[in-house]
Amino acid sequence: MPNDDLELRLTTLEHEVTRLREETAAARALAALADRDVAEFRTELRGHHHVLEALRETQLEQGQKIDEHGRKLDEQGRKINEQGREMREGFATLATGMAQITALLTRIAGSERDGS
Repeated sequence: MPNDDLELRLTTLEHEVTRLREETAAARALAALADRDVAEFRTELRGHHHVLEALRETQLEQGQKIDEHGRKLDEQGRKINEQGREMREGFATLATGMAQITALLTRIAGSERDGS
């Protein structure tokens, strides 16, 4: 009987070793798949990182262009304000001259009526 018990134990042990080998192979296969998935994820992440860096550079360049355009607009606004001031002064001078001409013509017309 002790021989039967040993044989049963040995058979059980062989089945357990076979099962463990199968589980180990399955675990190795899963680890290899996980490793491949992680490598793919890292590759994608690296690609996203490069895209974000390029986007950041583009944003910085566009921000500089916007600042430059803003400065140019401010400069044009100052020029337009200066030109507008000059035009108002010119119109004011013209209006003063027209008022003087009107006053002189009115005086001449009045003296001709009185003298005729």
